[in-house]
Amino acid sequence: MEDAMTAQPDPHLDTIRDVAPRTPQGCEDCLRLGSPWVHLRLCLACGHVGCCDSSPLRHARAHAESEAHPIVRSFEPGEDWRWCFVHEALV
Repeated sequence: MEDAMTAQPDPHLDTIRDVAPRTPQGCEDCLRLGSPWVHLRLCLACGHVGCCDSSPLRHARAHAESEAHPIVRSFEPGEDWRWCFVHEALV
């Protein structure tokens, strides 16, 4: 079993850019469709704001898969974490 001291950093961390949210008011795709969301995620490659996996349409994951932009951070107030969709892990 690999411990935290020897674990390798996620190779997708190099995709992170300094981005601004394209739609700070909500999920870009849900706003266009008029659909609801639960929580928001910010793509750290391009600034796309998408809804989480608990939302009906899971736009953050769909964006990550279609654009090959694997890492998001929470776009919720008070939350400070990043997620890699490829490795299904916090980074």
